[in-house]
Amino acid sequence: MKNSTVEGEPSKKDTNSSSNLDSRFNQTLRNVQGLLKGRTFPGKVLLTRTTDPLDITTTSSSEYSPNIDKSYTEDNLGPGDIVGRSSEEIKSSRTTIDAMAKNPKLSKSQSEKLPEVPRSLSSGARATDSARVMKFSKELSGSTVILETLRELAWSGIPPYMRPNIWRLLLGYAPPNSDRRESVLARKRLEYLDCVAQYYDIPDTERSEDEISMLRQIAVDCPRTVPDVTFFQQIEVQKSLERILYTWAIRHPASGYVQGINDLVTPFLVVFLSEYLHGSIENWSILDLTPENISNIEADCYWCLSKLLDGMQDHYTFAQPGIQRLVFKLKELVRRIDEPVSKHMEEQDLEFLQFAFRWFNCLLIREIPFHLVTRLWDTYLAEGDALPEFLVYIFASFLLTWSDKLQKLDFQEMVMFLQHLPTHNWTHQELEMVLSRAFMWHTMFNSSPSHLTSS
Repeated sequence: MKNSTVEGEPSKKDTNSSSNLDSRFNQTLRNVQGLLKGRTFPGKVLLTRTTDPLDITTTSSSEYSPNIDKSYTEDNLGPGDIVGRSSEEIKSSRTTIDAMAKNPKLSKSQSEKLPEVPRSLSSGARATDSARVMKFSKELSGSTVILETLRELAWSGIPPYMRPNIWRLLLGYAPPNSDRRESVLARKRLEYLDCVAQYYDIPDTERSEDEISMLRQIAVDCPRTVPDVTFFQQIEVQKSLERILYTWAIRHPASGYVQGINDLVTPFLVVFLSEYLHGSIENWSILDLTPENISNIEADCYWCLSKLLDGMQDHYTFAQPGIQRLVFKLKELVRRIDEPVSKHMEEQDLEFLQFAFRWFNCLLIREIPFHLVTRLWDTYLAEGDALPEFLVYIFASFLLTWSDKLQKLDFQEMVMFLQHLPTHNWTHQELEMVLSRAFMWHTMFNSSPSHLTSS
């Protein structure tokens, strides 16, 4: 999804990629405007004042699913208020951001205040939301799904009842060709069953000492997984997690099992269970499913986890060098975006590895309310192979949510604060703000990579 500049006449593919980027940029820019409402944020992105009539949209789609209870998707609204803008204003704002890529330290006094959005206009969201759902439906109904189009749609959030099928497609587990999809999934699910029989359903006498030790560690970690959600405390759910994790670890000996991978299974498990269990997740019971259903869900989790981690293998090999590399990039990015925070953290001798390692290891699952995780992962999976690099921007945006607060804390206070971030009352509005800032900063700095090199 990342565009590169090619000299000479642009190809059709380049033109389409540029169009996709512009489309996503414009949508994100409108999202940010509705959320900021006159506020500024680190990086001093300048947004022009809008004078056009306001158009309110949301990304909520739970109302289109008869099977998803509101208690599960109560915050499946995207940006609450989005300010409509003319093409001239969008172009003006885009020009400003392009200028910032060359000079990110523009004067704060240049920023303009954004207008308040009348809450009464929120009733106009349904038609736009319906149009968005129709775009997903149209793309999924074709004989072959165009993955690039699907990624563009999915980046801003997926309707919950469509999420299982779309996640399988985005990860490359299900083929884009609809004629082959059912047979491929059936074959992969049988292959998972064979792996479980070969590696998991055997006595310890047939395992090596390392394998026994690894299985014990997984058995210890499973009950600790997402402890705030009672569903994951069900013994049968923990056994499913154990089977998935152990089978994956045996099949991936370069890394084996690493603590934190258990967290990465949970979004897949919840999403694929939602095809069978409806209503509030707090009322789900895996005992309501047939053994075949459970096996299929586990298989989908296993293969999707494998696809996800294929793109970040060195995050979980010895010493986890991939994570250490991204933590360093995060430190550099924060220094460029918000020098006062960076300087304060250095003065207090706070190392980014002390808090950000867990963020990269668990992909923020432990840092935000669990009901927001699947929405965050829509964006993760839409990024595809570019995800590891984009995580740096998401985590910078996440950290700098508390820019002012952090500058008032000493070392010990910062450590405690970053280990227990005040996100328990977050809704999708806060999450969308994080993602919007991340996208805008990526647009700025990705076109000027020299900004991310040490001087």
